[in-house]
Amino acid sequence: MAFKFPSPEWVADFETKINTSDAYANAAKTWEGDITLVIEGGPGIYLDLWHGQCRKAEFLSDPHVKNPEFTITTDMEKWKKVLAGKLDPVQGMVTRQIKLDGNLVKIMKNVKAAQELVRCATKVETVY
Repeated sequence: MAFKFPSPEWVADFETKINTSDAYANAAKTWEGDITLVIEGGPGIYLDLWHGQCRKAEFLSDPHVKNPEFTITTDMEKWKKVLAGKLDPVQGMVTRQIKLDGNLVKIMKNVKAAQELVRCATKVETVY
């Protein structure tokens, strides 16, 4: 079943994909931090990530209601490229195609975890 991106149903399936991924669990076993993924001018997706698990995933109609350690923002076209595997989000942050509010050094030390998180997102059947 395909889910509209972004939507509460998409976020729920993303959380399931994260929590059933051995690759993510291994890559992110030392990660501690929450993230909000924001579509410019639109909603967001909040992820409470802790030692290879997603303790909470939440669709946010207003992404500013949370104050996470990291906020990652870009427009819908770039999110589509990320979900299609055509834009690596860490590379996008380095080249400023994707805006990061938070410690880039911490992200760079956990590139494998970030890549596995994106891999989980690409496994959600998505429609726009």
